[in-house]
Amino acid sequence: MSIVIIWFRRDLRLYDNSALFQAMADGRKVLPVFIFDNEILQKLRSDTDPRVEFILMALKALDAKLKESGSSILIKHGSPEKVWRELIQNYEIGAVFANHDYEPYARKRDEKIGEILASHGIPFHTFKDQVIFEKNEITKENGAPYSVYTPYSRKWKSMLAQMPVRLLPEYSKGNWYQQNLNFPALKEIGFRPGGIKFPASIIQEEILSHYAEFRDFPAHKGTSELGIHLRFGTISIRHLLLKALQISPTFVNELIWRDFYQMILWHFPKVAMSAFKPAYDHIPWINDETHFEQWKAGETGYPLVDAGMRQLAKSGWMHNRVRMVVASFLTKHLLIDWRWGETWFADKLLDYELASNNGGWQWATGCGCDAVPYFRVFNPQLQQQKFDPRLDYIHKWIPEYDSPSYPKPIVNHEMARARVISVFRKFLNQPSQ
Repeated sequence: MSIVIIWFRRDLRLYDNSALFQAMADGRKVLPVFIFDNEILQKLRSDTDPRVEFILMALKALDAKLKESGSSILIKHGSPEKVWRELIQNYEIGAVFANHDYEPYARKRDEKIGEILASHGIPFHTFKDQVIFEKNEITKENGAPYSVYTPYSRKWKSMLAQMPVRLLPEYSKGNWYQQNLNFPALKEIGFRPGGIKFPASIIQEEILSHYAEFRDFPAHKGTSELGIHLRFGTISIRHLLLKALQISPTFVNELIWRDFYQMILWHFPKVAMSAFKPAYDHIPWINDETHFEQWKAGETGYPLVDAGMRQLAKSGWMHNRVRMVVASFLTKHLLIDWRWGETWFADKLLDYELASNNGGWQWATGCGCDAVPYFRVFNPQLQQQKFDPRLDYIHKWIPEYDSPSYPKPIVNHEMARARVISVFRKFLNQPSQ
């Protein structure tokens, strides 16, 4: 009798997993598979990239659960196309189940794999799992996608009232294909431990209950830090939403932003490389490489910017309020192309995902959908006074802050603000404000 395969990607859990639920409902034995994709791994700039370590750690936890029912996950490393051709040769596959991925590379990859499977008469079933609403589920009355968050969020909430979220059963002791495979070491995939501590996957109700009050203060533990777990699916977005609906409307709004940016990427894949607003592609960026290196190193002389960049370098994470400040500083104070900053975040953030990272950078620059206007320039000093008034965050990440060794500002705020407004106004053909 043939088997079915559950292809894990951004859904590294056994509970409330859409594709897994459907695979188990098929009735045939289920073979779990994960592929370390060379196309993705080869683009990583460091062999200590902690995200690979996190994935392997999550897979090990998943494998331990599978072993309780006499199974284990089949882990492959290489080209997905080559791996799937091998799997077709080695197993009698009746169907393949996976969850949707909305990024441009993933869409092309899944299209190729679907063609390979179809050529052997194998159905490829994919499902919504990492968002609450996807693709064309929330559109304007004429079927066009939204490009402004507020009306999108209203429609999202209206849709949720009509289609309440429910959790799917867990199949930890389901109809698994029986096998006992060796688990690969990190070095076998070509990576080494990076020494970064990963945040827990626990949904802390205490943090959610005070989220609206404390979320903007970087020295306070006021955010969930669940981004990496949403990114790799070690927690369920539905589970998190059900908790948030009971506790924090403000946190729910952040989850809606996440869906919004995934929808934007789906409908407008060009944003991966270009501005949502095409006029911004003609901005004459200065792109001073010395300034860019100072920004990356946290040596701009603007303490809130520098603290954020050092936090990112050491922990793989940065507080969301500070992300907005450092992004605005790079693009508007230094007139450096937002794509430079987006790429740096993509290299360093544990919770990096293309849709949200891209959406955040385009928002801060002014070139994205529903973004801040070009003439709004965050003043890092005022942001610091408002959100880190006692300098707790500054002192934590900049030990030399009060000493002569801390650098002077690399640009003058008033000069930089006037310059960027002048440049943007000219090339965007905007009237004076």
